[in-house]
Amino acid sequence: MKILKRLGKGLLLIFGLLAVVLGLFAWQLTPDYDGEKTLKHLTENVQVYYDTFGIPHIYGENEMDAFRALGYVHAQDRLWQMELLRRIASGRLAEVFGEELVKTDKFFLALGVDDVSVKTVSELNQNEIPVQLSQAYLDGVNEFIAEGATPIEFYLTGIDKEPFELKDIYNTMGYMAFSFAMAHKTDPLLTQIKDRLGYEYIRDLPINSDSTSLRIQSTPLAAADSVKRNVVDGVMASLEKLSIPLFEGSNSWVLSPEKTKNGKVIFANDPHIGFSQPSVWYEAHVSTPAYEKYGYHLAGVPFPLLGHDRTLAYGMTMFENDDIDFYYEESHATDYLKYRKGSSWGNYETVHKTIKVKDAEDVQFSYKKTHRGPILNGLADQIAGDRPVSMWWVYTEAKNKVLNALYGMSHARDRTEFENSLKDIHAPGLNIMYGDVEGNVAWWASAKLYHIPDSVNTKFIYEPNQGLPTQKQYLDFSNNPHAINPESRYVYSANNQPDSIGGRLYPGYYLPENRARRIVQLLDAKNDWDMQSVSKMINDVTSPVNIEIVRNLLDKIDTEGLNAEQLEIVGKLKDWKGDYPLDSIEATVYHRWLYLVLRNIFQDELGKALFDAMQNTHFLKRTIAPIIANEQSIWWDNISTEVRETPSDIITSAFRQAWLALSVSLGQDSSKWEWHRVHTLEHAHPIGQLESLRPYFNVGPFPVNGSREVINNMYFPYTEDGVYKVSSGPSTRRVIDFSDVENSISILPTGQSGNPFSPHYKDQAEMYIKGEFRKMMMNKEEIVKTSESLLIFEPADMD
Repeated sequence: MKILKRLGKGLLLIFGLLAVVLGLFAWQLTPDYDGEKTLKHLTENVQVYYDTFGIPHIYGENEMDAFRALGYVHAQDRLWQMELLRRIASGRLAEVFGEELVKTDKFFLALGVDDVSVKTVSELNQNEIPVQLSQAYLDGVNEFIAEGATPIEFYLTGIDKEPFELKDIYNTMGYMAFSFAMAHKTDPLLTQIKDRLGYEYIRDLPINSDSTSLRIQSTPLAAADSVKRNVVDGVMASLEKLSIPLFEGSNSWVLSPEKTKNGKVIFANDPHIGFSQPSVWYEAHVSTPAYEKYGYHLAGVPFPLLGHDRTLAYGMTMFENDDIDFYYEESHATDYLKYRKGSSWGNYETVHKTIKVKDAEDVQFSYKKTHRGPILNGLADQIAGDRPVSMWWVYTEAKNKVLNALYGMSHARDRTEFENSLKDIHAPGLNIMYGDVEGNVAWWASAKLYHIPDSVNTKFIYEPNQGLPTQKQYLDFSNNPHAINPESRYVYSANNQPDSIGGRLYPGYYLPENRARRIVQLLDAKNDWDMQSVSKMINDVTSPVNIEIVRNLLDKIDTEGLNAEQLEIVGKLKDWKGDYPLDSIEATVYHRWLYLVLRNIFQDELGKALFDAMQNTHFLKRTIAPIIANEQSIWWDNISTEVRETPSDIITSAFRQAWLALSVSLGQDSSKWEWHRVHTLEHAHPIGQLESLRPYFNVGPFPVNGSREVINNMYFPYTEDGVYKVSSGPSTRRVIDFSDVENSISILPTGQSGNPFSPHYKDQAEMYIKGEFRKMMMNKEEIVKTSESLLIFEPADMD
């Protein structure tokens, strides 16, 4: 017994010492939110007050100093996130995560973002203020890299910290431009459906952005198997596995003074982005005698993409325009180095690249390019066969002035200056939303748009010598869709089809009308909006479109043979308001039923792989309501049976399948099939893939209300098991009331810091789930009085 007691005491001592060591290690890695630090290149002291949620309020005597401090504090909270984002476009993920990421690196290197970034930086005027401020920001980032604590992720992955440079800013923005990637998912998929099934199957699908006639060839083409599913299956799966945020959609609306209780503009915005830990935005309030902005920053980007001050507010949603074209190329019959270029033959350009791989030899690879862009065969697993497919992308073709645009937006003093800065945004296409203290409300579709004739359908891979020419006819920015102080007294965007350009609708990958209809429905009904009612609206979970869909389903269901409990659910669905509170049973039944209806409609013709790929597109979301309403569609028939099925057959069968599936997964008692049991949100960190580290790096899971395509857009992919893990949604919710701008409100999905040892790693997570908000503080007296800590930066040569 004495030996056991001694052994126990010894083990306790060892564990105690280990706990002390780990505690000291964790303390060393915790961000410094108070004290004094020297900072190179600084000319005056900079004060950084941290509020109770870890938001830095940076006060400097000049912008250069303030941006240096911004870079430092941004890096100490988000350096790992900065590191990941800059590595994507430059093809350096395999260097961290090993051979599994080589294919992803190959794809991004072939896209050419890194090459364009190098070229753009080489042509910059180093004397321009946007460049100088960007370099000042990077000076601060690099000072933290040199002097600050190394984030734990660098220890766990075994990589070294490296200084940041201007190219990294452009690469991060280039990744943002790519991450929408809906053309990569949609065009090859529709080409495959067209080639495999023919005209009659395409005509029932909403492939056009307008009401013009269907513009496709009516006969199948040769080599139909050259495209499988979509171009980016593997790439997107890799990024999702690493919890790298992907840009999806968004909501925003701006109310004129005539629509508000206090007679001032109210601005609302909630960009929809893939959930990750840390979340995508870093908040910072920067104030100097000549400049002030409360902004939301991407990791490694100096100027805020979302922001406001006492004069104006701006935000964004995805425009969803089509800015990518795919082409079948014709190789020479005897000379594999040549391809058809118009009426003659041109030489393929061969590009050689090297990828560094963790714990393995470097990978040397090459790819071919035409005058349009890279050949995707061999780079994307989904491109097979002998027919080369090339990709033209406006991002890599047009001159990159994105840094000037972001600087102009963040430094504009009025509507005119703000609008003038938007013409420099070429990709991704963005709906820029705007409101100001003078009572102006506006939105602009910002992108480099080009002329597309009625005779061209952009949703398919173009055949040789067909489709749009490589040299596009660009439209002047004044022709882009926009609205300034409209008669409706509000502007809004929910990734819906925008107004026409010159009498024509511009093609794109727009979301269905669900959220847009709900926004208009709510805004039209009220003229006394205030901050509280707008904050309630931004959490709205009702879909008027889903009510119509479920009514169409109920009109076609054959209730004969349903038992009393099933009939009771049918009755509840008839009275359903299309809402998604946590205790909703109707929501659970509806989505299980709808998924099985869609599977029964499409999978027999498409097969599982193509059907799964279709689910990852906005195109399917646009298809749901029209196909359910179209009783004559050819898709209803199950081609694997001898009889011809009717919509009633498919819908009734799907209801029975849904009932059985829910009974197995959630139990026989249907009164317990509540939404919170199947709809959850977990914020994943790349290191959280390891089950043992998941509790320390991931945040959640939480049961969460909302659903796909409601204002509180908690998107999830449909799965066979009926478990809906939310993958994207509001990356922030912001409400700015110009009648009381200093009390405007916001929230982040988890917390401000990406450092797991910071108290602000997840301190907003439960508030976010509950739909709560916190103040975006701008009053210096209040900030100083209530701040949790003060970090002072001094010039490095100061005594």
